[in-house]
Amino acid sequence: MSRQFWPLYGLRITTPRLELTLPDGEVLDELARVAADGVHDEASMPFSVPWTDGSPLDRARATFQHVLGTIAEWRPEKWTLSLAVRCEGKTVGRQDLMTDDFPVTREGETGSWLGLAHQGRGIGTEMRAAMLHLAFEGLGARHVTSGAMTDNAASLRVSEKVGYRPDGLMVESVRGEARTVLRLRLTREVWEAHRTVPVEVAGLEPCRELFGV
Repeated sequence: MSRQFWPLYGLRITTPRLELTLPDGEVLDELARVAADGVHDEASMPFSVPWTDGSPLDRARATFQHVLGTIAEWRPEKWTLSLAVRCEGKTVGRQDLMTDDFPVTREGETGSWLGLAHQGRGIGTEMRAAMLHLAFEGLGARHVTSGAMTDNAASLRVSEKVGYRPDGLMVESVRGEARTVLRLRLTREVWEAHRTVPVEVAGLEPCRELFGV
């Protein structure tokens, strides 16, 4: 893909184990295959939008379309940055940062998923730390929010480790049932106090206009 016209393809966030980039070509295919192989126990649904329902092919196509859709719909005042996460050269999941009118609110929301085969290794915490570094240090965010079902212990643990604090409850309809979501909020000051993962960001400067900063 052309970095000349879409410099986000040159954005690169790295930690000791991980590399986060906007996926294209082979990496996007790899990300779709990870989704096809499974993201969570089929008996549960950790997402407000049950995009993982359906066949492995359905999950792969949903992943493929989602990433391309974020590029097609991108505007500086409203965007979703959806990055593929690679661990030691292997694609393992996706980390998102979403925002609406970021130049005014200086607030974003994180969301992510990790392939079943790669869970339980601390990757979720490390990839969240990478995106938070971009949000706070790179883009000047004041707050970052997130959310998780109250029974999603793994996701809540990741949020707690990096400093998010409870910010109220929401009830959402998922698969025709009422589910309770715990809202979470992280301030820049608390993030700074919880920073433990070394993070480096490359290729940000050409992207600033697209981020609206």
